[in-house]
Amino acid sequence: MRKAAIDDVDVVTNPMGVHDLRKPVSRVLGTEHVAMNYFELAPGDAFSGGLHTHGDQEEVFYVLSGTATFEVGRERERVDVGAGELIRFAPGEFQSGFVREDASEEVVAWAFGAPGARHDWDRIESLIECRECGEELPHATELTDEGRFRFTCPECGTSFSP
Repeated sequence: MRKAAIDDVDVVTNPMGVHDLRKPVSRVLGTEHVAMNYFELAPGDAFSGGLHTHGDQEEVFYVLSGTATFEVGRERERVDVGAGELIRFAPGEFQSGFVREDASEEVVAWAFGAPGARHDWDRIESLIECRECGEELPHATELTDEGRFRFTCPECGTSFSP
């Protein structure tokens, strides 16, 4: 058994700097089969760096306060999720969540992923317009040794880090 208080969990932010407060609770609890992240997002902040999918993990977001907006699928359908509401994304479903710039309050939310507590980076894709060939395609996504993301276009092989 392990117990943790949110105030005692270290802040670990996205390498792209899209939010100020993310606490990976699963690290503190030592979970193996579920990822748990606590977020406090100001207007304009995001859960992740953009539209992406996890081929190996489904995700559920629970909004405690405020309203988060999610873009769903390659068509980027927008769905608002308010306090007390949840949204689920199946493995392989493109999604991205954020707080609108004009929001009047921050969002406090949880993100849960299963069946693993850690990502298989070979199973993550980010939908990005390639800087070389101009195609918007699912790019391979990896975390470099420097703690930055690197995206690779499947069409032309161009890699870049934002």
